[in-house]
Amino acid sequence: MSSEPASQHAPAAANAAAAAATTTVAASSGAGPARFSPWRQALRMARRDWRAGELSLLLFALVLAVAALSSVGFLADRMRLGLERDARQMIAADVLIVSDQPFDAVFASHAAQAGLATTQTVTFPSMASAHLPGKAATTQGQGAAGGAQADAPSQLAALKAVAPGYPLRGQLKVAAGPGAPEAAATGIPAEGTVWVDEALLDALGVAVGDTIQLGSRAFRIDRILTQELDRGAGFMNFAPRVMLPLSDLAATGLVGWGSRVSYRLLVAGPDAAAQAYQKWAEAEIDKRALRNTRVESLESGQPQMRATLDRAERFLSLVAVLSSMIAAVAIAMSARRYMQRHTDACAVYKCMGLSRREILLAFGLEFLLLGVGGAAAGVALGYLAHYGLLLSLGKLLTVTLPQPSVLPAVVGVLAGVVLLAGFALPPLLALTRVPPLRVLRRDVGAPPVSTWIAYGLGLGAFVALLLVAARDLKLGLTTAGGFVAAGVVFALLALGLLSLLSRLMRGRRLARGSVGWRFALAVLERRRGVTVLQTVALAVGLMALLLLGMTRNDLIASWRNATPADAPNRFVINIQPDQRAPLTGMLQHAGIADLLYPMVRGRLTHIAGQQVRAERFADGRARNLVEREFNLSYTDALPAGNRVVAGNWLGAGKGGAGASVEEGIAKTLGIRLGDTLRFDVAGQSVEAPVTSLRKLDWGSMRVNFFVILPPSAMQGLPQTYITAFHLPPAQAALGNRMVAAFPNITVVNTDMILRQIQDVLDQVIAAVEFLFVFTLAAGVTVLYAALSGARDERKRDAGLLKALGASAAVVRQTQYAEFLVVGGLAGLLASLGAIAVGWGLSQFVFDFPYRFNGWIVPAGVLSGMLCAFAGGWLGLREVLRQPALATLRET
Repeated sequence: MSSEPASQHAPAAANAAAAAATTTVAASSGAGPARFSPWRQALRMARRDWRAGELSLLLFALVLAVAALSSVGFLADRMRLGLERDARQMIAADVLIVSDQPFDAVFASHAAQAGLATTQTVTFPSMASAHLPGKAATTQGQGAAGGAQADAPSQLAALKAVAPGYPLRGQLKVAAGPGAPEAAATGIPAEGTVWVDEALLDALGVAVGDTIQLGSRAFRIDRILTQELDRGAGFMNFAPRVMLPLSDLAATGLVGWGSRVSYRLLVAGPDAAAQAYQKWAEAEIDKRALRNTRVESLESGQPQMRATLDRAERFLSLVAVLSSMIAAVAIAMSARRYMQRHTDACAVYKCMGLSRREILLAFGLEFLLLGVGGAAAGVALGYLAHYGLLLSLGKLLTVTLPQPSVLPAVVGVLAGVVLLAGFALPPLLALTRVPPLRVLRRDVGAPPVSTWIAYGLGLGAFVALLLVAARDLKLGLTTAGGFVAAGVVFALLALGLLSLLSRLMRGRRLARGSVGWRFALAVLERRRGVTVLQTVALAVGLMALLLLGMTRNDLIASWRNATPADAPNRFVINIQPDQRAPLTGMLQHAGIADLLYPMVRGRLTHIAGQQVRAERFADGRARNLVEREFNLSYTDALPAGNRVVAGNWLGAGKGGAGASVEEGIAKTLGIRLGDTLRFDVAGQSVEAPVTSLRKLDWGSMRVNFFVILPPSAMQGLPQTYITAFHLPPAQAALGNRMVAAFPNITVVNTDMILRQIQDVLDQVIAAVEFLFVFTLAAGVTVLYAALSGARDERKRDAGLLKALGASAAVVRQTQYAEFLVVGGLAGLLASLGAIAVGWGLSQFVFDFPYRFNGWIVPAGVLSGMLCAFAGGWLGLREVLRQPALATLRET
């Protein structure tokens, strides 16, 4: 029993492989290798391997990767086609001119001369109040302080005043009441009436036909607004819409100096005339240096909604790319096991006269069939899955999207073929180099250099495909680079930890009962490359599961705790100078002590003596910042929640004549300490050198300003005031009393706004979690592939130990020790990687302090041990039950 089974093992296995290979080749050729048919051979091999279960894991990983990529691809393609189809409707015109001041008449007159249709809209946030029965009705002639009722419920609303002819493209849809069928609107609201979102009815407790108060004017609710394609997704547009005729706007008394008003001139007509008008308008704006005016067109679509959907698309693409990368590891591990299990058969093929080219062609065609079939199944699954993403994003997508093009399906099939070629072809190349002597001897050398070159080429092709699938160069490169870097770091750490563990164990005097540990460490050291590969694969899969199960929850908890419980939940804007004292008295009487901050609107014109032009900035956010007016403020004291990180506050020691700039906007606009900033405030120039950079606590929800100027530079300039405070639920009526006393002010209830924004975020998170199913499945597949990759070798080692006289207890102890070491190392690496990724996400993506979870390391190590132990135990049961000779013959 000592050595005979071991010596007979190689011939027995070779004879079995030879029999299978001989049967297959003979059946495919009919008269020997000279009439070898690669396609017929590939089909026979595919059927045989499928029945034997050799391709199941490989196919499953491939389908997962393609499904994850194609599901996001179908969604993105439908959104792109929908935006292109509805771009005119989503701006309600062919050309849109936007300004924060009333338009010069020349823009409308030039459009009329060109035969183009025009109309106008004015949008701004304001408070809408219910008009209670039995109270004195307001009229057009009432003053600014006499319209609203102090005890009436109020709601922040997004007001939109429209002129006849609106919209020029697309159509509004309205309903006579809640639950009533919607119909296309004819015209605009009649004078004295409004159309509102159904949400406003619930918020104010009113119904169609009731009256609401807007500033100094009462309006009757005539219709419910059910579709408004050009609404946008800006911060204030999350509030319920109230649409009124433009002719009634002046009577409300809501538009004054400092009001956050957006004026829009809509132009539509034949394409050629519209394009010519757009060029003229852009030239006119540049010639007259109208910095508060910009042109939007068909190409710009609806930028706010596009930005929101693009952000969601990038997030979903990130998850899909990660899922595909994890699945790629599973494919590589499965292909390696396939190579190991077909080594003997390949040696027999060579003994029968097949050339290396013919063998490679047969295996390549088999994998091509597998790749095309798996990719097609993945594309079909991805198409079904993208409907789940559409349902998850529900309220974000307010239009019916067209069916996707064939491009995502093509990318999905290419992804499957490239995945299989990149990660399965290298093992096949090594397989075709097996010498015929393999029939008699079990040893085979390491893969040749050409195999590693093939791995590199395959990885490069896969990364290139990921860049196409991610639709974002930075996202794709960052993800791919991080993935490769993690694999390299994991491999180096695994090598180091294995060497350290081996030295520690050899340096100790092992007891008799530790013979299993001695054998296990010897096996791990002898198969160091295989052990490292298995450990890295396990670590990658576990890291994905830890990120999904623990770190992600910690990130969400950190985000939720970033805003304190007593953070301001009311913002009051548009406070006029003569209202400052009485409003402060009202707040103090209610027990609220808060500062009213002065706010001056100005446009940045020069930085360090150079004129500011949008085209000099490559970043889109920077261009948007310089194209609009800044909210400037002044104060002698550093505001709460602000911290100076560079320079001195307002130039302490220099007469206090400097400007302080928030560090983020300074980086975006390229502003440095010492640069002189010049602002245009109502036609007056205001200059100040930058003497400090500040870091703001945005999570505090306090009033914050990008730029704070010295008080001496702001004297005599037109200004309004803004404040923010925390209003307990018991004092919620204070907001209604403030609006009743000062109808021109806007009280922003951030509780409602944050809830509305949270609804949008919840939809994106729901879509991401839906897609995380692919990540979870890919992670589990990697775990299974990594554990099964060395199963045959473990079974052979266990059989040899039994043949040499080892007891079942020793065999069991040896195998369990190996599982615990590999699983423990993989779990440790996975937990460290999950911590690093979680920290990076919190610092560079979510921008809040990272909350370290001390349980993630022991949970990772324990999970790795349990996974390895479970996988090993399943494979070990057969070895312990059957004779050693049977085990050696099978392996």
